[in-house]
Amino acid sequence: MKHYDCISIGTGSAMNVVQGLLSKDPESRIAVIDKDEAGGICLTRACIPSKLLVYPAEVVRFLEEMGHQGIHVDIRKIDFQYIMERMRGIVSKISKDIEKSLKESGLVDYYRETAEFTGPYTMRVGKEEISGDMILLCSGSRPQIPDIPGLNEAAYLTSDTLLKLKELPESLTILGGGYVAAEYGHFFSAMGSRVTILGRNPRFLPGEEPEVSAVARQKLSRKMDILTNQEVFEIRSKGQNKVTAIARDRKTGREKEIEAQKILVAAGRKSNSDILRTDRAGIKTDSHGWLAVNDHLETSVRNIWGFGDAVGSHLFKHAANYESRVVYANAVLKEPMSIDYHAVPHGIFTYPEIAAVGMKEAEAVEAFGEEGIAIGFKLFSETARGEAMGAEDCFVKIILEERKDRIVGAHVIGPQATILIQEIINLMYTETQSPEPIFKGMHIHPSLSEVVERAFQNLMLHRDYQHMLSHMFPQL
Repeated sequence: MKHYDCISIGTGSAMNVVQGLLSKDPESRIAVIDKDEAGGICLTRACIPSKLLVYPAEVVRFLEEMGHQGIHVDIRKIDFQYIMERMRGIVSKISKDIEKSLKESGLVDYYRETAEFTGPYTMRVGKEEISGDMILLCSGSRPQIPDIPGLNEAAYLTSDTLLKLKELPESLTILGGGYVAAEYGHFFSAMGSRVTILGRNPRFLPGEEPEVSAVARQKLSRKMDILTNQEVFEIRSKGQNKVTAIARDRKTGREKEIEAQKILVAAGRKSNSDILRTDRAGIKTDSHGWLAVNDHLETSVRNIWGFGDAVGSHLFKHAANYESRVVYANAVLKEPMSIDYHAVPHGIFTYPEIAAVGMKEAEAVEAFGEEGIAIGFKLFSETARGEAMGAEDCFVKIILEERKDRIVGAHVIGPQATILIQEIINLMYTETQSPEPIFKGMHIHPSLSEVVERAFQNLMLHRDYQHMLSHMFPQL
């Protein structure tokens, strides 16, 4: 049996720890194991390929809206096959370069195999059995497939398998109303598919603030059908190109049938701990199968560490990279470092773009009380640049703990949302989380960044914000 100082499951963010370990001790014996293409989920099946696809969709929507500026553009052709092949080519090259470096480094043993535990520190990798003093479980996640009669017979797509498409579906039904459904609904509708989103939650994008969800639904509904509160209870398929989803409204009980050429399942993610057979190692998981870890990201078994999608806390690459730093500090440097999730940002790359960080309003009210928070709000259209861009209904929302003048959350929907929010994210990582630098710093005029500044200048009590909101979004 081969013995290693460290076994790494996954070739994504786990490589940050491996590289750090090798820099500290080049003589370390390390095994790197990944059953899939090298590079991790972000590179091969999630962030990178999806953004390579949604950018052309963004360009399409931008050109379509230029009529409001007096510029009328006809899009002569959208080459779906080229867009898909370009995405696959870029991803494949990066992945193969990573695989090549792992194979030729001479510093690690690289296994392109499925691994499973046989005991606390022993694993079967292919036909071999290996052991390790330290084990890094950055094993990712996979699409959650709901138990719907007829679904398995329908040749459904997932966020993994749609990346292999060579022909644009004429029509597409998406099961799920979260960020994957939103981004791919945006992409396929911009490419020319007739898209229907069937969300089980009463709200589209239920993880966002209600007013963000409302604006997103209103704008995206111009290009696709978005149905919420729908329980899909049966799938009927006829051949490879006709799939019918039968859904029931969870409030009214009314049933409807939605027919499409293809169906995409975007109903969340699930843990890969069952593939690893973590139970054989005594590694505890929660009720959903995610790895149970402490504040240092150590599992229930000493010197076995879990991070990234495997722990199920924040399924974002930037969160996994941050968690890898925590694991490196604790496992390699032996310098205690606790995980801190107070300001984990995320973006949704639809049209318009969405970004958020920290608390939502309801969470802030629960933590500090209605009198303990202040909310800043500004519409993009209330700035010169926003008006020039025609960014109607888009806004920045800031949440402050008023007593300490501390930023606890921010939510943006509109052009360049993921860029605009970074100014706020950086302040949330200072010692005081104070908005003071916003007031002291100059914002270029007229620029889009002024909407952030003016949101901080337009602070109001919680009840006043709710009153304003009831007039802007009476449906909430």
